[in-house]
Amino acid sequence: MGKDTFQLGGQEWPKVTWWKMKGMRFVYMTLWAAMITSATNGYDGSLMNGLEAMPSWNASYNHPQGSTLGLLAASMAIGSMLSIPIVPYVADVMGRRAGVVVGCCIMLCGVAMVSIGYHIALFVVGRIILGFGLGISQECSPLLVTELVHPQHRAVYSSIYNSLWYVGSLIGACVALGTNHIHGEWGWRVPCLLQGIPSLCQLVFIWTVPESPRWLISKGKFEQAKKILAYVHAQGDENDALVNVEFDEIQQTIALEKQFEGNNWSEFWSTAGNRHRSIILISIGFFSQWSGNGIVSYFLPQVLNLIGITDSNTVLTINLILSAVNVVSATGICFWVDYFGRRKLFLTSSISMLVCFISTTIALARFANGPEGNDNAAHAVIAFIFLFYIAYNIGFSGMLVSYSSEILPYRLRAKGLTLMFFCVDLSLWFNQYVNPIALLNIQWKYYIVYCVFLAFEIFVVWKYYIETKETPLEEIVKFFDGENAILGGTAPSEKIVELTARDGQSIQVDGEKAITTQVEVRA
Repeated sequence: MGKDTFQLGGQEWPKVTWWKMKGMRFVYMTLWAAMITSATNGYDGSLMNGLEAMPSWNASYNHPQGSTLGLLAASMAIGSMLSIPIVPYVADVMGRRAGVVVGCCIMLCGVAMVSIGYHIALFVVGRIILGFGLGISQECSPLLVTELVHPQHRAVYSSIYNSLWYVGSLIGACVALGTNHIHGEWGWRVPCLLQGIPSLCQLVFIWTVPESPRWLISKGKFEQAKKILAYVHAQGDENDALVNVEFDEIQQTIALEKQFEGNNWSEFWSTAGNRHRSIILISIGFFSQWSGNGIVSYFLPQVLNLIGITDSNTVLTINLILSAVNVVSATGICFWVDYFGRRKLFLTSSISMLVCFISTTIALARFANGPEGNDNAAHAVIAFIFLFYIAYNIGFSGMLVSYSSEILPYRLRAKGLTLMFFCVDLSLWFNQYVNPIALLNIQWKYYIVYCVFLAFEIFVVWKYYIETKETPLEEIVKFFDGENAILGGTAPSEKIVELTARDGQSIQVDGEKAITTQVEVRA
């Protein structure tokens, strides 16, 4: 495949320039309305770091530590886990855009409760409601992005989506540093209130983004789906060859999936290919939070306290600079995903994180056991925190959602992302509740736990993570189920016959159902 072409439907197509195509240009410029869900999540991470460093917030909640602080931080992840049973049904029944709206409305209720909170219980309940709404929005948004953008741009946009977590984190860090100078409770209430602005924007502007063509086709709205594909990918030309190949491939895939398979959770372990997918989804969910990043993301003040840094302005300044570095590194790598490939980036990320974490552990130990005021060890800890996040961003920042989305067939995509996000929320809940307790009691020795886990992570990535570079979304199934697998991502059953399509290609289907099946594949 040449540098100026990409592959779809077994053919090569010329690459396009998005800003020269009216429909694509408009959609890509409004797609932020779906993508800022990730920034909302990132804002919360930075917000908690900021609140923990603010004297006014600590005074309002009687200086929470240990398990109390862990509960305050983990409550949002608890809310996200509670949304798990309904999320895939909201996404598949109501649609991707409507799902975002539902999530935003719930989040606004949570923001109101957190902002007026005068007691720990109210703050916790508000964050649980906030997490519940975010759990819905953070699944529907990446689905809309992945299923709408041009095949050429799928890797870039879906990777940028998750990287926007750091944009929200940077904004949160700036707000916290600024409002820290406000005397009284408004110093922490203002940043809490501002968390609702992205949701308000999404409620208005998400309707400027077209609905997912794949969801429309799954609901039988073929004419509307084709118009959207043509508008976004071919300047409105419904007779465009690429649009027709995309439309037919999506339509046939979804039709065969509906005919030959159910849509229940048991599918995730019913075949070897789906078991492989499940291993990746579960592991990437846990790795995204158990790589050691959860310590700094939510408890930076406690980590800096280990090296003697306690001044609130200093802590908030370091949080701000770290957020800025993360924005640059996480967003920058998105444009190289298709060049280097997913597997190489995941392996590079995991190995680099282990090296940085071992170095951080050694520096923390030297500070704790060395002479008082060991500035060299303290500076080393700060430096390796920054290097660690750059290493993390190489793999797990942008590709968490994009890689999880693309390895799943359409019918399992919503449920598969739900499974992955459940693992993210479960690991977040564990991290946010356990990390402050561990840091308080065993301090730097807690880092050794993550050094061991990162070594395990490298093995899993090497063993199970496959390369999907330059492969169309509907064709990634072949890496899990073989070249002759049923369209839609499941292994063939024992009774197989071949149907010859109009262009001479063969498709394998269940022999018992083949009698009443007509399959057409457009050349």
